[in-house]
Amino acid sequence: MFHTLARFANGRLARLSGRLALLAALAGPVLAAAPLPPAVQNELDRAVIAYESGQLPAAQRAFEALARRGVAAAQYNLAVMHLQREVPKPDRTRARRLLQQAAEGGFVTAQFMLAQALENGELGPRDLALAHRWYEVAAEAGSTEAQVAMGTGHYLGRGLPKNPARAVHWFREAAKGGDVGAMYLLASMYEQGDGVERDLRLARYWYGVAAQNGDRAARGKLREIDALLGSQPS
Repeated sequence: MFHTLARFANGRLARLSGRLALLAALAGPVLAAAPLPPAVQNELDRAVIAYESGQLPAAQRAFEALARRGVAAAQYNLAVMHLQREVPKPDRTRARRLLQQAAEGGFVTAQFMLAQALENGELGPRDLALAHRWYEVAAEAGSTEAQVAMGTGHYLGRGLPKNPARAVHWFREAAKGGDVGAMYLLASMYEQGDGVERDLRLARYWYGVAAQNGDRAARGKLREIDALLGSQPS
């Protein structure tokens, strides 16, 4: 289980989110603490469209204006432009400040990205304790990626107290949110009785869901679990 989780964690959590941010603004209330007024949302949407059309100076000006008014999505998108060096004078210090403002403003994607950056040292010295505080905020708000990060931290004892039971909790939340890797890890923990009472039927259930969602390794595990269940006395 440790090697499976370590490989999963390294692949999943070692990268900084980047460009995915700019389109997030169009999602509106899902990623923000509260819906924006229609006029402000329209202004934000136009800024995103300008960015996607390659009109970077116009997008920057629009995001700057919105960021000064406390629009978290604009603060986040402007931070991404600085990190991707899409502004004339990219500034990582300002990018961190903007990410912090967006995260504090309830923008879940910013909370997750800030946590990732703190974990990986992308914006300065690594700070695992602070990273996991932001992961937890994002996880509580429903970010499946942050839930996986919380589960990983608790399982490995990396930045959080080692606690397999809490790992199970967060992997379960991420699995319910559709994260296939979390489905597989949760199944493995049920199979082994790691952090939870051993339950082969629940292990089979989660391997089955992972397999239905394209996890090839889960298909093999299903055959193993079926053999084990078939060998048990009825």
